[in-house]
Amino acid sequence: MEIFNNKWIIEITSNSKNKINFNTDTKHVNIDWLDVTYPWEFEKAWILLEVKEYANILFYSFTIDSKHLVIISNDNFELKEEILSFFWDVDVLVIVWSRESAKIFENIEARVVVPYGESKQTFLTTLWQHSEEVPSYKIKLELSDDTSEFINLAE
Repeated sequence: MEIFNNKWIIEITSNSKNKINFNTDTKHVNIDWLDVTYPWEFEKAWILLEVKEYANILFYSFTIDSKHLVIISNDNFELKEEILSFFWDVDVLVIVWSRESAKIFENIEARVVVPYGESKQTFLTTLWQHSEEVPSYKIKLELSDDTSEFINLAE
């Protein structure tokens, strides 16, 4: 799996070349041509997806290339067990970044974190992460269970 940021579109490409596109501006998510921006569960092109609505916000949980990927597009919700149980064993977390999302991250503890948005530099600095911007990032086969890796995608 490889992750790119093309202006307002975060693109996740599977090893079989299927694509998940997340428009950070409109908050729409597509798998290839299929719009998945509403609550449901399904499988397409070897990608499993569950979309859950909580507090009028959609949360996306994908299984892609045997990795668990979660997209959080809004940080304006209260953390309760009801939604935290949705974030089980997260390998890759794509999250809008602000002060509120730091609390969310601390409760999820993903192995790879891909922040986006205008405040992502503030977030990275707050967590003592000074990673260089990269045009893309290929997710490793084996991820550490002990630490989180922060990916600073160039926009």
